[in-house]
Amino acid sequence: MREALNAQSKMDFIHKLSISQKECDETIYWLELLYQTEYISKVEFETLYSQATELLKIIRSIIITTKNRLQKP
Repeated sequence: MREALNAQSKMDFIHKLSISQKECDETIYWLELLYQTEYISKVEFETLYSQATELLKIIRSIIITTKNRLQKP
């Protein structure tokens, strides 16, 4: 996300946030695997999963808002 703040344009900003979105989604996948293999406890999983999904929602919201603003004249 920090790299997105240094974007050279709005499209670059969206692109960098899209990468962050993918990385966050992959993190959620790995958390699910860690929990299923009992590497982390239910409490750890629920805490981290909740935080990661909230972050993913925020990133997606920023992307959508930025795209909508680009489309307005």
